[in-house]
Amino acid sequence: MSSTPTAQVPAHVVLVPGFWLGAWAWDDVVSHLHRQGVETVALTLPGLEPDHPDRGSVRLEDHVVAIERALALAPQGARTVLVAHSGAAVPATAALDRHVDEVDHVVWVDTAPAVDGYAMDPDVAGSEHPLSAQYDEELEQGSMRDLSEEQLATFRERAVPQPASSLREAVALADERRLDVPGTVVCTSFSAADYRSYAEQGVPFLQGLLQHRRLELLDLPTGHWPMWSRPAELADIIGRAAAGDA
Repeated sequence: MSSTPTAQVPAHVVLVPGFWLGAWAWDDVVSHLHRQGVETVALTLPGLEPDHPDRGSVRLEDHVVAIERALALAPQGARTVLVAHSGAAVPATAALDRHVDEVDHVVWVDTAPAVDGYAMDPDVAGSEHPLSAQYDEELEQGSMRDLSEEQLATFRERAVPQPASSLREAVALADERRLDVPGTVVCTSFSAADYRSYAEQGVPFLQGLLQHRRLELLDLPTGHWPMWSRPAELADIIGRAAAGDA
């Protein structure tokens, strides 16, 4: 894949990592985007700070508000791109719903926009959900494909327990104009064809694919963490969205 040319219009790219991760997860992607001339804001969502004192107090709404605040930092006239990885799609969809006129493009990284009333795991127990609760399952299912032993070790070392309310609480959506905001779905763990098939079979997490009307599904074969396994290619996709070429 060739490098993306520098964006011709000012761009404001907000990068939201999935479960257990902070802004650090985007470091390699950010480096590539900055070389393209694309400015970024990478988020650590509330409760995902390593020293957070009370993750049980963090709500899904806190994550939505953090994304809203990052979107609001866009310079006047900038093209705003929201990038959501994995479980961050839920608060990102809510933020899009509330700011549909301010978001020019959404990049969904191995995930899909949420539908109204969706909750990731309404039955999850406790105040926090650690990586260890599903690490072995993720590894067995191929989620960690293409990651080096060093990257896996860093992941285990730096992962922070996910506030459980961000899994339990359902998202509330109201503005159907979000369905016409252009988006790119980066299909990594499964192919674009599989994504469509699973959505049509009724997989809850993918139902937004059947509602949103301006989505392009792109294949980027790797595991669930392309910001580490294929950062240059992922940055190229984001860079095209920032330039208005996606």
